[in-house]
Amino acid sequence: MSGTAGTGYPSGMGDDHRLSEARRETPLELADRNFNELLQELRVTQTGIQILFAFLLTLAFTPRFQSLDDVQRGTYVTTLLLAVIAATLFTAPAALHRSLFQRGAKATIVRVSSQLASAGLIVLIFAFTGSVLLVVDVTLDRTAAIAAAAGTFVFCTCLWGLLPRLVLRRVRTRGDREEEQHREP
Repeated sequence: MSGTAGTGYPSGMGDDHRLSEARRETPLELADRNFNELLQELRVTQTGIQILFAFLLTLAFTPRFQSLDDVQRGTYVTTLLLAVIAATLFTAPAALHRSLFQRGAKATIVRVSSQLASAGLIVLIFAFTGSVLLVVDVTLDRTAAIAAAAGTFVFCTCLWGLLPRLVLRRVRTRGDREEEQHREP
């Protein structure tokens, strides 16, 4: 069985499992803790996507909606669908858990739910970008909208994608230095 250096845990899960060993958690306790942490993260993202989705739904019923051009309408529909996809991805872990509850699949539920949440964040970046594109296009002009949307995309990508990688690299580098300092000569 391939795993993280002698832990018996799947590859790619080493840091969390080393922490679990330090806490003396069983694999099931680790899965429970990870699922609870994931649910807390989803509560934050679900609120945001619900607000965005509600905002988008109401737009179609405003008097100004009829004056949108084809690009704006296309942006609206695309963004609305992206919001639906993101909301679905963020709620899928609850449905997965409910479907597989007490069937001995907790670790699988956690792994798949984490992947669904990650996919939801990627889709949410596009939904945010589309929302900014639409609103700025309607309120200012298309050039400003494209610039604002590009800025939104870059900002979200950096904050949600690049920042975690930089932090992880720093933690691992610091951890490697601390590990070397504690080794015997």
